[in-house]
Amino acid sequence: MRTARSKMASTSRAHRALVSCPEHPDAPLVEDYHAGDMICPECGLVVGDRVVDVGSEWRTFSNEKSTKDNSRVGAAENPLLEGGELSTMIAAGPGMDCRDEFGKPMYRNRRTLNSSDRALLNAFHEINQMADRLQLPKMIADRANTLFKQVHEGKTLKGRSNDAIASACMYIACRQEGVPRTFKEICAVSKISKKEIGRVFKLILKTLETNVEVITTGDFMSRFCSNLGLPQSVQKAATHIARKAVEIDLVPGRSPISVAAAAIYMASQASDDKKSQREIGEITGVAEVTIRQSYKSMYPRARDLFPVDFKFATPIENLPTQ
Repeated sequence: MRTARSKMASTSRAHRALVSCPEHPDAPLVEDYHAGDMICPECGLVVGDRVVDVGSEWRTFSNEKSTKDNSRVGAAENPLLEGGELSTMIAAGPGMDCRDEFGKPMYRNRRTLNSSDRALLNAFHEINQMADRLQLPKMIADRANTLFKQVHEGKTLKGRSNDAIASACMYIACRQEGVPRTFKEICAVSKISKKEIGRVFKLILKTLETNVEVITTGDFMSRFCSNLGLPQSVQKAATHIARKAVEIDLVPGRSPISVAAAAIYMASQASDDKKSQREIGEITGVAEVTIRQSYKSMYPRARDLFPVDFKFATPIENLPTQ
């Protein structure tokens, strides 16, 4: 490749029209961003150099997708941390510790975090992992992070595990965003027991003086029926059954999740897509005996629970009695 320096070479895009190949003036020039050159595609002549390189300042050789490419100045600053995660400090005090062997000020990257920021980072990492496992959007993880920071700054839950607080914050965030998850589902993706998450959950509500919407059977019905592979007609019938059972007080003291599980069992048994109590229990996290007890309370009034337009594949009199 021949190399020539043109006096008209310019690194600005506005002046690109002034740069041309002396032998092929009409040829559109090709810009090599990595080399910083402008090249004629016809003869390979470099007609302009010293073009600003807009590529990455570091190169990543790892094939792992999770590895961050440290291009330019790195990731955005986390607003939940004080002063950001990384800053550059210039030592400016007296003494030889602040200067190098030539007496020049030393430049240091502050990579070490104080204990408060380190606890926040660990909690944020745990919350983001839980959100990924539950396949929840970033919006919910951000709300859980904010809740954790509020609790952490209040210092009213000292002695409680940060992992337990993070799990409870995730549970609260899900309910506040209208996509509630059960304690068992949160427990399955965290390292904390269901009982401890429940205790911390109540403490956080009292500490932050906040509230969450009351859970109803309809909050879980769509997700449970979808995971069970049930059609829309069965989901609609199960929703109607659960709502009517609550309205006429057939299942007093039962949790909305157990009522939803029993309603799904009743609706599926009356359709062509029958599901066993074990299958429903695996998806909903409700014990088979709990489903059986709730269903037993609802069965005597089954005729009043089904919607009018439901098409029975199995008549009500042939449904299981328990």
